[in-house]
Amino acid sequence: MSADSRHKVSTAELELSVVCPMYNEGEKIAASLRKLVGKVAEFSRSWEIVLVNDGSTDNSYTEAMSVASTEPRIHLVTYQQNRGRGYALRRGFEVARGRYIVTTESDLTWGEDIIERMVTHLKSGDLDLVVASPHLEGGRLENVPPQRVFLTRVGNALLRKMMPGNLSMNTGMTRAYRREVIEALDLAQDGKEIHLEIIAKAHALGFRMGEVPAVLRWEPSRRTRKSSFRPGRLIRSHLMFGFNEYPLFLFGTFAAGCALLGIALGLYLFYVSWSGRPVAGRPALFLTVLLILIGILSLLFCFLSLQIRDLRRIIYRVQRDVRTHDHSGDRKEAER
Repeated sequence: MSADSRHKVSTAELELSVVCPMYNEGEKIAASLRKLVGKVAEFSRSWEIVLVNDGSTDNSYTEAMSVASTEPRIHLVTYQQNRGRGYALRRGFEVARGRYIVTTESDLTWGEDIIERMVTHLKSGDLDLVVASPHLEGGRLENVPPQRVFLTRVGNALLRKMMPGNLSMNTGMTRAYRREVIEALDLAQDGKEIHLEIIAKAHALGFRMGEVPAVLRWEPSRRTRKSSFRPGRLIRSHLMFGFNEYPLFLFGTFAAGCALLGIALGLYLFYVSWSGRPVAGRPALFLTVLLILIGILSLLFCFLSLQIRDLRRIIYRVQRDVRTHDHSGDRKEAER
């Protein structure tokens, strides 16, 4: 069933929405959907699955429709051009109506019980956002290529120092949200950077975040099929996003290094001068002054970047207030 033709059910009547982007999953999407339906129906009294076909070029849409046509709680959103995971998630969020919204892989590579565990932790932990993490005790990565394991472990360890929230997994899609979080966020990223964007904006708005340990298990077929994963671009974009959130990590480290090196050279020149040897005109004197100046300017630039970040967070709050007001108006209009 398409999103446009689905039966209208108010948000208050629907407990859970599961949003799954899909791209070229034709070989197994039908079986995965049936399995997903069975797991969600086991623990939720009212639910829906929003499957977003992100411009697949194979038979993914046809295979998904073979299941959606027999299950009215599956809503299929589709468009022709591949736009990226962030765009797919944003389209899915527009359709989702549940009080709790879960985003995850349609093939259940994060385990069959992960949706229930995240939603349960969301409710019992008095949290607004829960992230599935293989980096917590009890979580792990299975059958994942070594280079991907290295990238996710090192990348998330680095992002944990730069991103707010102190999460061990900032880059994963498998998460559970209260509806209020999604309604408050004005999201703009089209790629996988949306995962960092959500964490940054949710933290700025004061939402409470937590994690549950999870097992990410790849099937052997996934390791051998052609992948569109481009590590270089992903690393650059994620690091830039992290630096925007915590400029002190980059500029502060650089400024401190320059200043300390300049001071060390200055102390050496002071010792030389104290020994009676002239230091005027020495290249080391010029380098000392230059390093200290670069350190001071870099530190000032860092403080400016922090101010810009704080202003950006104020803008997030203004956007939240506007979106909350708009959603409130929409609900009142729907109740008339």
